[in-house]
Amino acid sequence: MNDILIRNGRVIDPANGLDEVTDVAITAGKIVRVGPCRAAAKQIIDADGQIVAPGLIDLHVHCREPGHEEEETIASAAGAAVAGGFTTVLAMPNTHPPADDERAINYVLQRAGEADLARVLPVGCITKDRAGKELAEMGMMAAAGAVAFSDDGDGVASSLVMQRALQYAGNLGIPLMQHCQDPELMAGVMNSGPVAVRLGLGGIAASGEQIMLRRDLELVARTQGAYHVQHISTSGSANLLRAAKADGLAVSGEVTCHHLLLTDAACAGYDSKYKVSPPLRTASDVEALRRAVADGTIDCLATDHAPHSKEEKELEFGLAPFGIIALDCALGLFIKALVETGLCDWPTLIERMTAGPARVIGRPLGTLATGALADVTIIDPAANWTVDTNTFVSLSRNCPYHGWKLTGRATTTIVGGKVKYRLVDK
Repeated sequence: MNDILIRNGRVIDPANGLDEVTDVAITAGKIVRVGPCRAAAKQIIDADGQIVAPGLIDLHVHCREPGHEEEETIASAAGAAVAGGFTTVLAMPNTHPPADDERAINYVLQRAGEADLARVLPVGCITKDRAGKELAEMGMMAAAGAVAFSDDGDGVASSLVMQRALQYAGNLGIPLMQHCQDPELMAGVMNSGPVAVRLGLGGIAASGEQIMLRRDLELVARTQGAYHVQHISTSGSANLLRAAKADGLAVSGEVTCHHLLLTDAACAGYDSKYKVSPPLRTASDVEALRRAVADGTIDCLATDHAPHSKEEKELEFGLAPFGIIALDCALGLFIKALVETGLCDWPTLIERMTAGPARVIGRPLGTLATGALADVTIIDPAANWTVDTNTFVSLSRNCPYHGWKLTGRATTTIVGGKVKYRLVDK
């Protein structure tokens, strides 16, 4: 007898080129059949009219633990993840202290195991204390379970350190994830342009992102390391990534929902909920990023879920920290940016949230193949709902989408063959 039988859903599994109405059977935590199934099951889920997809994966989440558990914990982030349809998230290492040794990696895995919700996979620092000077113990972190390395929040400024990091991570077979921003061009608080001038706020130029990305791509060509550029925000960066792929480099990239939906004009009211790093850019950048997702230049959709306390975000714009949360509502936002605009069909959207990110970290996730881990997200594509941050599982509320009306949301999230989330009103 199967443990779970999901019946009559539109099963979309881009990793296997599958898009058809059928059943999915789960036993002992694994996918055992995708196809018509008459076998009995302990639990039957009627997915008629819904999409059955591999579990969604978010490569960019800040869990804030250790250090700022009042803003988020590994458990609360994992809870927000399954509520948003994500079965796997990557925990960024810019915690306090930073995750730059194997003990920190073990801590994330232990806390994630105790939460027993979404899979929370640790990312280790590239450099000790994220200082950009000396490589962290990458080999020991990899052995402990780190799936990638990043100094997220800061880019690695030293070309020599970055080159060595690419070589070392390449030998380990683990990707480097880079927050591209030249620190010497990071004096502002929002996008450099007419809006910043009108508001009297310091601007962050697109060139600060593109200069570091251009340098990194030169280093990737020399080292052949695997490289992933985080939260791409400019049309120029998308063009650089597109050219690098055409040259055959092992590179990938991600974009956030806020960089696909919002522009720097949102900062006009000095509302710090719109203060993010990299900053919100122009309408032409938004359009270029959407098209880069559609044509496959950008491989992954990510949230850069960055919780902050209400007190921090109530500071004036220039003093407030960078960051937006979106784990609870990201799927609807990506649908709005990409499916409702006609740029992506459902299989493409699902690919960028499952097989794409799984490919970046080289893990056997993001598929409904027989024998795969039974991580499954069931989506009601017609569900009309309004974002209400008061209902978020996340401990923080720095979300600019409160009150937005969205279409499409996760109704059931299954991790390892166990139902971890059901939408109450379904």
